[in-house]
Amino acid sequence: MLKWLWAAFADLREGIAFRRAWMALAGEDITDQHRRTALGPIWLLINYLAFVGTFIAIFGYARGAGFSAYVALGFFVWMYLSEVINQSISLFVREENFIKGTRLPLSVYVFRLTMQSLIRAGYALIGLLGLLFILGTPITVAWIWSLIGILLIIAITPAAITVLAVAGAFFPDLQFVVGNIIRLGLFLTPIFWYPAEGAIRGHFYFWNPFTYFLEIVRVPITDGILPLHAFYVCGLIGAVSWLLALWSLGRFRRQIIFVL
Repeated sequence: MLKWLWAAFADLREGIAFRRAWMALAGEDITDQHRRTALGPIWLLINYLAFVGTFIAIFGYARGAGFSAYVALGFFVWMYLSEVINQSISLFVREENFIKGTRLPLSVYVFRLTMQSLIRAGYALIGLLGLLFILGTPITVAWIWSLIGILLIIAITPAAITVLAVAGAFFPDLQFVVGNIIRLGLFLTPIFWYPAEGAIRGHFYFWNPFTYFLEIVRVPITDGILPLHAFYVCGLIGAVSWLLALWSLGRFRRQIIFVL
């Protein structure tokens, strides 16, 4: 076990040393995805605003600016989480040629996807802040907790990517299972509904792990309080994720090339 953990830490250290490479590649990925388009990556901002605007219009603009801010914040976090999860499952499969043709540590691909997801989220963040300003959401000291929540999610991201990428390499069908779960999760996660609206929704709220990641970012801004329980749950999920990531990276990193 210690040997696997040591191997995982060595892979991560080597991957961090290549930070200029994966940061540049992540930026190039975003550019390539929007090459020859008139607006370029601005489409990422437009996509977020279009989805949020649709949700607000359908599920309750008449309920006031508070509900609109609730939806905008919830969908911002959900969009980031769902994209990371969907992209992670097939990460090593997509990078098969690089993995087989180079001696780069696997963590390089993990950090590359992490940075790519952060860049995408950055454009959505611009739209979110613009919406909050238009809605007249007051800026309070509690926003600091929201920032800490975002940083916590970012800290957990590489671990989640590693676990899902390793699992996806060994079980290709997992991408379809996870894809269906994410599609259902959009409606089972309190993005555009409140947990108090029915007993069944209360159960979905309490037992859904995505709920707590939404809450550590959303509650400090919408309610002005510290969601201590949500932070506790997310911290626990993050600790377990990193333990699984270190174990899976150390245990299977030399076998990944043979299963691709």
